[in-house]
Amino acid sequence: MQITLNGRPVAADPEGHATLLDLLRDELALTGTKRVCDRGSCGACTVLLDGVSVYSCLTLAQGCDGHDVRTIEGLGSAAEPHPLQQAFALEDAAQCGFCTPGQLMAAAALLAANDDPSDDEIVAAMSGNLCRCGTYPKILRAVRRAAAMLRETGA
Repeated sequence: MQITLNGRPVAADPEGHATLLDLLRDELALTGTKRVCDRGSCGACTVLLDGVSVYSCLTLAQGCDGHDVRTIEGLGSAAEPHPLQQAFALEDAAQCGFCTPGQLMAAAALLAANDDPSDDEIVAAMSGNLCRCGTYPKILRAVRRAAAMLRETGA
């Protein structure tokens, strides 16, 4: 199979039962996407598939053939962080940080579709991503701040 992964073409040959999460972590060594519940309950494994947030633990890898996959590793870098990453740091939205990659990817999908979401729209878009530390108010502020940053830069 062939996918575009974080903007680059990648060939892979996953087992028929392998999930996208298996492919990313075990075959491609992209460990930013977290394996937690393995049943689509927590959102820690959220990635973008053709720009839409999906739980990679529930997505069969073979079904991604020919599609675009974006992981946390493709969101930004240390040298050039994405405005969401900047906003999460500025708002101190990550305590333990374990859920943060999934939170960021869900927020990235939201902001790509809606550059000025209301608080209710942010809450709804992020509702599939759990934070055991309970930093939800800070996450809300961070997504709001990132939206403003993106609007200012026109990105």
